[in-house]
Amino acid sequence: MEALPYLRQVEFRRKEVADLSAYPFCLPVVTGLQTLQFHPAVTFLVGENGSGKSTLIEALALVMGLNSEGGNRNTSFATETTHSELWRYLKPVKSFKRPKDWYFLRAESFYNVASYMDSIMPAGMQGYGGKSLHRQSHGESFMAVLAQKLHGGGLYLFDEPEAALSPTRQLSALVEIHRLVQAQSQFIIATHSPILLSYPNAKILQIGPAGLQEVAYTDTEHYQVTRGFLNRHERMLEELLGAGLEADES
Repeated sequence: MEALPYLRQVEFRRKEVADLSAYPFCLPVVTGLQTLQFHPAVTFLVGENGSGKSTLIEALALVMGLNSEGGNRNTSFATETTHSELWRYLKPVKSFKRPKDWYFLRAESFYNVASYMDSIMPAGMQGYGGKSLHRQSHGESFMAVLAQKLHGGGLYLFDEPEAALSPTRQLSALVEIHRLVQAQSQFIIATHSPILLSYPNAKILQIGPAGLQEVAYTDTEHYQVTRGFLNRHERMLEELLGAGLEADES
């Protein structure tokens, strides 16, 4: 039996939910959800804002014993309790082998993680290059996590990491993700980035009105819209802003 994936699947205990019309059970990501299986290496969750991909990633982090704001299993703080109750209704199916490493990287609350690490200095700087995360740019601090904090053999949950990364750094992030995959790691990533989504052989789950559906990379809206814009950006801008552009030129 293969050790990977560490998190094989989660089962949604739908019958235990008192009101499926209430938040977060009304979100598109929960629509039709029964059992969600993960790729041994990389699983991506994609969808529009409000579809529930971040809510699901957060729930997976809580199910696996991680802080809802981010960090590893030793990260113990809470600035505000805002996580949803979805995690209470998810039953994880795990590998016979436990990960050696864990991390939840969440863009919207990473500042809070950095502040916590500063509060326990100098121990908090260990694994981040020996430098306060607040003394690094947003992108530098994210890359410090990827390149220095994560050691492999781990389960890593990322929520929109591209929020802090330039296109060039997103390419660097792909290199680090691949390094960690080769070191027996599993990633589950919620993203809007067509660059990150290009990781070879990943499982891409797209959230639509009918719930989660596996799609090919080139079938994602992220790829198609980005490619279409780059291939004909002048024409698209004319179509989108034509009236305004004509007025400016006059």
